[in-house]
Amino acid sequence: MKYVVVLGDGMADEPIGELSGKTPLEYAETEAMDALSKKAEIGMVHTIPEGMKPGSDTANLSVLGYDPKKYYSGRSPLEALSIGVPMKDTDIALRCNIVTLSEEDVPFEERTIIDHSSDEISTEDCAVLLEAVRKELETDRYRFYLGTSYRHCLIWDRGEVVELVQPHDVLGQVIGQYLPNDQALYEMMKKSYDILSCHPLNIERKKQGLNPANCCWFWGAGTKPMLSSFEEKTGKKGMMISAVDLLKGIAVGAGMGVAKVEGANGGLHTNYEGKTAAAVKALTEDGYDFAYIHVEAPDEMGHQGSVEKKVKAIEYLDSRVIGPLVESLKEKKTDFRLLVLPDHPTPIRVRTHTADSVPYMLYDSTREEEHKWNYNEKEAEESGNRIDRGHEIIDYLFSGSGAGRLHDDNI
Repeated sequence: MKYVVVLGDGMADEPIGELSGKTPLEYAETEAMDALSKKAEIGMVHTIPEGMKPGSDTANLSVLGYDPKKYYSGRSPLEALSIGVPMKDTDIALRCNIVTLSEEDVPFEERTIIDHSSDEISTEDCAVLLEAVRKELETDRYRFYLGTSYRHCLIWDRGEVVELVQPHDVLGQVIGQYLPNDQALYEMMKKSYDILSCHPLNIERKKQGLNPANCCWFWGAGTKPMLSSFEEKTGKKGMMISAVDLLKGIAVGAGMGVAKVEGANGGLHTNYEGKTAAAVKALTEDGYDFAYIHVEAPDEMGHQGSVEKKVKAIEYLDSRVIGPLVESLKEKKTDFRLLVLPDHPTPIRVRTHTADSVPYMLYDSTREEEHKWNYNEKEAEESGNRIDRGHEIIDYLFSGSGAGRLHDDNI
């Protein structure tokens, strides 16, 4: 038996008027998921522990079976593992987004944050911009490391875990009240704007109608993570397939394999087929028991507030990942259990994460179930199936239990 998680980051949402009161998942054309749901269990799972902020860090730790209350030490340190940053026990890692701020003639504090991803800027362009920042701002105490697309890392030697605001939580707002209280971090953000706003690459981006990547934004501070081995914990040899450093970092910390998929970029037009092929190869040729396919696009489109693009991201996940994955595994006569779910909602209405429960679908290729439901938030809620502690869902995937099992707080 092989095991697969297909995770559509931020895929869950709320009913939307322009979709006739349906959610993007409910509205999207999802032939593969609808076919599987007729033979699968659907239900709701709560991935964010009480009192913790909703994020892809805490939520994906939950889905992989790591209780965030025990294992979470901050978002950026997990990404630092993926980048290969040599963290000391006294280091603090911070996420360094390259964001877009408004460029009117006002003081820095009165600017507005326009885009947390600078139009999903390429890693190649960001490498140029981050190098310009590094030359001006890097010291023995503050070191910058290139990540993927707009997502980068700042290591603060002998730093502090300071409270910082996620940029995607304050899109469209004036930044003054959200800037760091730490003076050094504040000054670096302000100086980065001076460095980047007039950079030739950003001047060219604006000519092309793209948002300029004109400011570093620090958040997600944390200490060096200590994750236990996934294989020792579960008995399963696992492969991570993702474009983003957060997921790859979790995998590195957990001793999982990390697939390299050319063209996987975390955006709407990522290499879906390459991710699917990497999972099939890992499971059927390379001796892996478990594959975790993470697709970032629904979350990014939620942050952008684009209903049309979020629907399209879900349709791509269905037609270019789930459908071909199931077909390939069946062609290879491989028995498998497949768990499909988001990590958290990223509702179009708020353009950021919420801590609400998310719908899951669990399919077993060796079982013949018969249901009338489709996989979406409404019908998953109506099923009555519920998992209240998200970090236990991985055990349910591996347990081989039959569909239709009702979850309660004792499970």
